[in-house]
Amino acid sequence: MKVTLQRGRLEDFATEAIVAFHFEGDEKLLRDEEAMDKASGGLISEVVQSGDFQGELYQASLIYTKGTILGKRILLMGLGKRGDFHLDKWRGAVSKAARILRDKGVKDFSLSPYLRGERKISLEDFSQGLVEGIYLGLYQFTEFKTEERENIKEVEQVHLVTPDGKKIFRIQKAVDVAEIISRAVYLARDLVSRPANRKTPSMLAQMAKDVAKNNALRWEVFNMDKMRELGMGALLAVASGSREPPKFIILEYKPPKKSLDTVVVIGKAITFDSGGLSLKPSENMDKMKHDMGGGAAAIGIIQAASQLKLPLHLVALIPATENLPSGSAYRPGDILTSLSGKTIEVISTDAEGRLILADALAYSQRIKPKAIIDLATLTGACIIALGNNVTGMMGNDEELKARVRRAADRTGEKVWELPLWEEYEEQIRSEVADIKNVGGRPAGTITGGVFLKKFVGEYPWVHLDIAGPVWADKDKPYVPKGATGVGVRLVVQLLREWNLSS
Repeated sequence: MKVTLQRGRLEDFATEAIVAFHFEGDEKLLRDEEAMDKASGGLISEVVQSGDFQGELYQASLIYTKGTILGKRILLMGLGKRGDFHLDKWRGAVSKAARILRDKGVKDFSLSPYLRGERKISLEDFSQGLVEGIYLGLYQFTEFKTEERENIKEVEQVHLVTPDGKKIFRIQKAVDVAEIISRAVYLARDLVSRPANRKTPSMLAQMAKDVAKNNALRWEVFNMDKMRELGMGALLAVASGSREPPKFIILEYKPPKKSLDTVVVIGKAITFDSGGLSLKPSENMDKMKHDMGGGAAAIGIIQAASQLKLPLHLVALIPATENLPSGSAYRPGDILTSLSGKTIEVISTDAEGRLILADALAYSQRIKPKAIIDLATLTGACIIALGNNVTGMMGNDEELKARVRRAADRTGEKVWELPLWEEYEEQIRSEVADIKNVGGRPAGTITGGVFLKKFVGEYPWVHLDIAGPVWADKDKPYVPKGATGVGVRLVVQLLREWNLSS
C-alpha cells in the first residue's frame, strides 16, 4: 500500500471512494463533509436528515455519487459524540473506514488527513493517527496462505488531500513517522503470528540479524558456550528441555552524537511454551507461539528508533529459547544459579519467563543504562486481573512509570500499575535458595514483578506484562484478530518524548 499527500479538494479528486466524517447529533456538517455535500447535490445531508445515519461511533453509510462528483462513492463514517472524541477514536474510525472499503474491493480511496476546523487534536496527531489507523487496521497475516491468494483483498493506494499547501510539510513529517511506527508494528505482528517451527531461537536470531543489517544496527548473539561462560544458569535451565539451542540476542542502536542517554529494552522470547515438565493443558497450547511477544516488540522498537533517528543510545536484549519437556529438562525443585549469582528454587517450570528475564536484567546492569524497560507475556494472572486489553505495569522509579503513562495516553495502549510492596516478597522467599520462582496463586502477577525486581539492582526499571493484549481473539477497531504488536507504539512514543521529559 502506498500513501500519498497532495494539495487539492476532495470533491475534485477522481478516486474509487472518498471518506467523510460526521459527529453524532451534529446538525452542521464538518467542512470537508459540507463541501462534498454541496458538490454532490446534497447526497450527504439527505442521508443525515433521513435519520438512517446518526454518526454514532464507527457507524458507516456508503453513498454512490452517480457522477455528481469525480469520486465514485462517499463513505460516511461516524465519530461518536463530539465531547467524547479523542485521538484513539480517530484512529479507530479511519481504520474502520479503510477495512469497510477494502472488504468492498476498493483499491484506492481519498480522505483529508485531519478534520478541518477541529482544534481538539493537533494537526500532527491527526495526521499520524490517521495513517496509523489505516495501516494497523488493514494488517493481514497471509504468509502461509497458498490457495486462493487471488481472493485476498488489499488496498493499493490511499490519497491524503488538503487544500492548505502551507500545512503539507507538517503533515508529511507526521505521515513519515506513522509509516515507520506502523512498519515496526507489522514486524512484531508478523513475528508473533509465525508458528514455532518457523521462528525457533536460531531463526529469530537470523531475523534480528536481518533487521540489524537493514537498519545499521550492531548485532550480536550469545550461544550456549558464551552463556555458560557468563553464568546464565537460569536461561540455560529453561532451554535444557529442547533440542533447539537458546540464543541471547543483542541489538544496538547508537547515533554518532556523544553523551546520549542509554535505555535498555528487554523482550522475553519463549518461541514456544509447553510449560516444560509443569505441562500446560492441551487446550489453547497452540497459542503459546505468542510467548515471544515481548521479544518481537523489542525488535520492532529498535527498528523504529533507528529509522526515526532518535537521539538516544538504545540496546535491545532478547533472551530466546523454547520451554519443552524431555529427559534433559529442568525440574520442579531444581536450584539454579543465575547470572547475578542469586540462587533460584524452581517451583514450576511453567514460570520460565521470569527466569530468562532474570539473566537478561542482570546482564543489562553491565551496560549502565539510564533506564530498563522489559516487555513480557509473563503471567496469565495479569489477564485475570486486568483483562485482555490492558498491560500490567510495575517498576521501581516514579519518573519512568510516569513516562510510560504519558505514552499510553498518547498511543491508546492502556497500562495499569500494580504495586510492588515489600509484603509480597514473603511469598517468593525460599527455604533452600535465595528466592523461588513462584509465590502461589495470590497476586501472581505482582509476585512475578517482585521476582524480577530482585535482578534489577538500583537502575530505574519498568516491567510491562503484555500477556493480555499480545493477542486479540476478535477484531478491534485498528487491531485485527491475531497478533497485536502491543508495546511497540507505547515504548517508541516514550523514547520519542525522552529528551522532552528529562
